[in-house]
Amino acid sequence: MSDASLQPLTIVEIQARVADELARIGSVIDELGARFTAAGEELALVGGPVRDAMIGRLQNDLDFTTSARPDVTERLLAGWADAVWDMGRDFGTIGCRKGPWQVEITTYRSETYDPASRKPDVDFGDSLEGDLGRRDFSVNAMAVRVPGREFVDPFGGIVDLAERVLRTPGAPEDSFSDDPLRMMRAARFAAQLGFSVAPEVVEAMTAMAGRIEIISAERVRDELVKLVCAPHPRLGLTLLVETGLAAHVLPELPALALERDEHHRHKDVYEHTLTVLEQTIDLEHRLGGGRDAAPDFISRFAALMHDVGKPRTRRFEAGGVVTFHHHDVVGAKLTRKRMQALRFSNHDIEAVSRLVELHLRFHGYGSGEWTDSAVRRYVRDAGDQLERLHILTRADCTTRNQRKADRLRRTYDALEERIARLSEEEELAAIRPDLDGNRIMEVLGIGPGREVGQAYAFLLELRMDEGPQTPEQAEAALRAWWAGRQDQEPPTR
Repeated sequence: MSDASLQPLTIVEIQARVADELARIGSVIDELGARFTAAGEELALVGGPVRDAMIGRLQNDLDFTTSARPDVTERLLAGWADAVWDMGRDFGTIGCRKGPWQVEITTYRSETYDPASRKPDVDFGDSLEGDLGRRDFSVNAMAVRVPGREFVDPFGGIVDLAERVLRTPGAPEDSFSDDPLRMMRAARFAAQLGFSVAPEVVEAMTAMAGRIEIISAERVRDELVKLVCAPHPRLGLTLLVETGLAAHVLPELPALALERDEHHRHKDVYEHTLTVLEQTIDLEHRLGGGRDAAPDFISRFAALMHDVGKPRTRRFEAGGVVTFHHHDVVGAKLTRKRMQALRFSNHDIEAVSRLVELHLRFHGYGSGEWTDSAVRRYVRDAGDQLERLHILTRADCTTRNQRKADRLRRTYDALEERIARLSEEEELAAIRPDLDGNRIMEVLGIGPGREVGQAYAFLLELRMDEGPQTPEQAEAALRAWWAGRQDQEPPTR
């Protein structure tokens, strides 16, 4: 998971990169800057795009800040942009598209939080330096005035970028008081950029961790997703745990640090979990897209949550043995509850919870003793999460015993081969009974009702146990089941 763009750079190298990136986008920034200057307004490229230009990662999203009020910005964009939108007008932001570029222009502003508020109070500012001073970190508090391309860095962001450290423009306590979500952003940027966090920032995060409670679940969720999908999530997650923030936003994670894993006693479950997450990332290419595939949040979050049931299920047995029976089922329930609290979509909740619940199923496979029926059930229960289940199960092997690791890998290879063979023969992913509901009613001479569902379930189990049936075989089995069921019913009086 190394990233050449994140290797240490000198200030001279950073400046050269900025010049190259600005030259690449010069036509856009110079044209736009000229329009604002002609109208007597200031305009500057700001924040993330400036930072990303310095590390050679500038994308097509450009953020600007301006002295112009939103209505003036909107007027200046008319006739230049291909499309204009104003969904962020209340926060001073007007967006537009120009060719391949997505542009957002925000009026100089300052924003503060009332101690009991979840939303910022927005006030427009009157200077670029004042606008930069209210930003989260010094590496995001740099700007380039356009069209003149004057570099503005009042808080030493270029030095911090060279040293790969996150600091706040002012006192971190003031920054986090204004917007407590910035504490999570510190962890997210550490994970995205591979940066360390300055000691005074860590100290403030630790002292103020409880203030994250005033932030809405949706904003916390969005930061967590970005962190988990970053190139270096361990860095960010470790920071959340060590500062106490995780105890407020994802308490299941620090709870793992107190437990010992029954299979890997040389490390606790917390460290095991972070290793599983990293090994999951290494296997994401199996989902398509090769080594450059986009991060897959569902796989990564399932890896992060797969053992969260262990603290609730820990038992001490004779001889000092520690067990965590049914931690998969308990963990799935805890995962569902946490994701609901963070306002995740039903789709994501179902997918991650299912993976957590199924992550131990493979260990019943032994040396390949499963019947074809058991393999069919494995595929059916995984549903559209089968490939992610393959990834999680393989990633969950963190033993240092190479012989054991090789044996588990070969065994899972064999299971996947069986799944592929049966899939070719039977279309496992779409297993259905051999008779549909209408035919069941015709064969049994009954109308719609509970009995049809029970008959359907019987035929599905038959299909799982014995594989595909001919219609004649399925009908014969259904009649025999129905007859036996009728014989067992008590006589009516």
